[in-house]
Amino acid sequence: MNLNFNNIDGIIVKSIAGFCYVEAGDKIYECKPRGAFRKEGLIPSAGDKVSISLNGNKGTVEEVFDRKNYLVRPPLANLDKLFIVSSCTIPSVNPLLIDRMTAICEHIGIEPIIVFNKADMGDFEDLPEIYSQAGYKTFVVSAMTGSGIDAIKHELNGCVSAFCGNSGVGKSSILNHILDGITLSTGEVSEKLGRGKHTTRAVELYKVSDGYVADTPGFSTLELTDFMLNDKDELKFCFPEFKDHFGQCKFNSCTHVSEPGCSVIAAVKDGIIAKSRHTSYISMFDDLKKIKSWEIGKK
Repeated sequence: MNLNFNNIDGIIVKSIAGFCYVEAGDKIYECKPRGAFRKEGLIPSAGDKVSISLNGNKGTVEEVFDRKNYLVRPPLANLDKLFIVSSCTIPSVNPLLIDRMTAICEHIGIEPIIVFNKADMGDFEDLPEIYSQAGYKTFVVSAMTGSGIDAIKHELNGCVSAFCGNSGVGKSSILNHILDGITLSTGEVSEKLGRGKHTTRAVELYKVSDGYVADTPGFSTLELTDFMLNDKDELKFCFPEFKDHFGQCKFNSCTHVSEPGCSVIAAVKDGIIAKSRHTSYISMFDDLKKIKSWEIGKK
């Protein structure tokens, strides 16, 4: 720990090309991280709370304070909320991708919020109800018309938040309605591939509603193990709608996949738990089952 009392504390609002841009007070300083961070395997990232020493208008990141959570891809620290954005069509909704992301959020202590964009292009059938039923705040919006955007802006108040989702779902378009005086680049969706072009190149935090919000590069795949969710027995705790059924199964060792007398499976049959959510759970469980016990905790 650096004990230089001339240091000042701030938050990294952008990290790119080896430089960190730290907001401290009402200024933003360009800083270089200490070389020791690299030896420690620590990469200062947007959202990190840090202590910096100054030399004129530039500085050095001397200390990175303990993180409450960390998103690996994209690199982002200390999130309160993650807005998981999907679109009605082109690219179409991928429930498994949403469910992988909500599971990761549950595992590392971030509140997931589900956003269905491009409502002007069609409806989402029963998907909003599925996620509301699972206990998540869920919004149906249109970045084209601005419908529903004010409700999202209210959720940003006083938080460090980020928007994520496949390229082309309209994350930057939504944020363009929210951010005053800032226009983020947006991209068209490739008709051939059915997915968008990457328009966001780096993670950057923007001031909004007494908090910060990040636009993030689009992604199409996520690995649960990147977030230390690598034990299949922990996965059930990442589906909040399962919790009321724990301890009610016929077998104490029930995995909630296919066992007879499983309370979770009974709830799926009764419509209490959405079938798509349980299908995603089985898919993730099967992926984690392939991990050997000696590999757990290595990442």
